[in-house]
Amino acid sequence: MNYYGQLIRRERLRRNWSQAGLCSGICAVSYLSKIEQGLAAPSNEVLQLLLARLELTPDVMALLDAKALAEDGFELLFSGNFEALRAAFRAVDAERFRAAPEYLSLRLLLALAEGSGTPLERELEACMDTRELALQRILQGRDAEAIGLLPNAYAHYCLGLAEYESGRYTASLEALQTAYDLAARDGAAHLMLECRALMGSCYCNQKNLPSMQAHYAVARRLAKALDKQDTLRAIDYNTAAVQIETGDYESAYAYFSARQNPDVMALHKLAICCEKTGRKEEALAALDRADAMQSGYPAPELAKKLCDLVRWRLAHEDYLSDAAYGELLLTCFERCRKELPAGYASFHLPWVLEWYRATRQYKKAYQLLSGFPDQKDET
Repeated sequence: MNYYGQLIRRERLRRNWSQAGLCSGICAVSYLSKIEQGLAAPSNEVLQLLLARLELTPDVMALLDAKALAEDGFELLFSGNFEALRAAFRAVDAERFRAAPEYLSLRLLLALAEGSGTPLERELEACMDTRELALQRILQGRDAEAIGLLPNAYAHYCLGLAEYESGRYTASLEALQTAYDLAARDGAAHLMLECRALMGSCYCNQKNLPSMQAHYAVARRLAKALDKQDTLRAIDYNTAAVQIETGDYESAYAYFSARQNPDVMALHKLAICCEKTGRKEEALAALDRADAMQSGYPAPELAKKLCDLVRWRLAHEDYLSDAAYGELLLTCFERCRKELPAGYASFHLPWVLEWYRATRQYKKAYQLLSGFPDQKDET
C-alpha cells in the first residue's frame, strides 16, 4: 500500500469527511477509494490537491529536512553510534514531516533513539518498505524476523541483545559474533564496540573470566579509540560485579570503595563486599548512603529492597532461620526475573539457593538452578 493512501484515509476519517466531500472537484470517488486502499497510485497533481485540501502540503524545506534526517538516522543506527542518534533525534517532532515520504522512517528511528520500544500502528505496516518493516519487527521484539528482512550487523546485534537480556548467553554470543563480523566488514567501529562489550558481558554472567577478559580487552581498546568513557566505566563495573559472584571480594571491594559518585546499585555492591570481608560498619554506612539516594535503575522500591536484604543479613546472624528474610528474598528475586535483564537474577541466585538449602527445599533449589542453564552452582 502507498503511504499517501493511508495518510489521506486516516486524515479524512479524523476530520469525519466523506470520500465524496474530500475529492469533490479533484477526482472521482472510485479513484480516491482505490488510492486509499493502495490499489492505485495517485498522480502527482491529484496527490498535491488532496494533500492541500487536507492541509498536509509540506514546504520544500520540510521535505529536504526529512530526507536528510532519515538518511543520517539510518547511518547512525546501522553503524551503532547510538549516542549520536539520540542527540540527533532529541528534539525531532516527527509530526512536522507527516506529508513527507520519510515519515514512517523518522517515526521508527525516533522510537529507537528514545529507547521507548513502542512499535508503530500495525495498519501502517502495509505502507512500509523492507527496511522500515525490519525496524518495526525489532520494536515488536521479533528480531529473528527482522534479520530475515534486513540481515545486516545491526539486526543481528538486536537479536544478540534480546537473547542476552533473556539470559540465553550461548545464543546471544552466536548472534553477536555474526554482528561483529558484519560490522567489521562495514567499518562500523561503534557497533563493533557494542558487540564486543556485550560479548564480554555474556561471559561475565556465565562467570567465564578468561573469555570475559579477552572480549573486554578488545572492547577497551575500541572504547578508548572512540572516547567512549561510559563503556569503559561499564566494563570496570561489570568486572568488579563478577568478582563478587566468583568470591574475589577484596578485588571487588578495591573497585567499589574507590568509585567516585556511586549510585544506589554500586553502594549495594560495596555493602556486599564489606559484608563478605567483615567490614560491617562500612557496609552499614554504604547502605545508609544508598537509602538517602533515589535509584535511577532499577525501580527505587526494588533497589531499596535489595539493599534491605544486605542490611538484614548484617543485623541477623541467624537470617537463614527467619521466614521474613526468606519472603523478602524470594519477592526481590522474582521481581528481578520479571522486570530486569537476566543478569540481575543470576547475581542474586546464590542467596536464593542458600535459602532453599537452609530450609531443606532441595527440590526447589534443583528446579531453580535448572532454569539457569548457563550458570554454575558455586554455592
